[in-house]
Amino acid sequence: MVRSTVVYVAPDALRWAQWVLADEPILLGDLPVAWTVSARAGEAGLAEWTAYFSTGVPPEAVADFLVALECRPDPAYGFAGPQVVFDALAGHGWVRDIDTPAVISDPRLTAGMALNVLPEDGIQDGDPLALDPGADLTGWQAWCEPRIGAGFLWAAVFSASTPHDLVAAFASSLASPDPVLRHTLPQGSEDQLFVRPTV
Repeated sequence: MVRSTVVYVAPDALRWAQWVLADEPILLGDLPVAWTVSARAGEAGLAEWTAYFSTGVPPEAVADFLVALECRPDPAYGFAGPQVVFDALAGHGWVRDIDTPAVISDPRLTAGMALNVLPEDGIQDGDPLALDPGADLTGWQAWCEPRIGAGFLWAAVFSASTPHDLVAAFASSLASPDPVLRHTLPQGSEDQLFVRPTV
């Protein structure tokens, strides 16, 4: 397998971000993973968790996830529960699915997040149960599908041990109504966005 990789390692060597293009990439919703972010408890240990971001994920949300990770004194473990993610999204007007409360979506139903059983292939986690093929580990998944059935614009997956407060930082950034600068609009999302010209 051929890879094109750029790795950024924090000075404490406990957290790192990796940009990867591989001949046989990990796919999220048919989209190749572009960034992986991981953290470990000690310099000699393996990653306790990994977050995966496909191409197209809003860069502000990835950046806010990285800033939150950099600010944590303990990057490997979290103590908040999943409710912090739901609260972060609900605070921006997202609503939980009545039939499936583990799913929460923006009011236009173009983007969503869910706390679900993770795909078995390619998602690495430090939980010993991750080695058991029969274990159903749950983690956060996020996606944007501007038109139902037209395919994902982007996707993100957070392995089971990813601290919920870090996922909440990503979620809050994702749901923020603050304007962001774009030179081009993502294909297929033109009539789904509020566009304001810059002066």
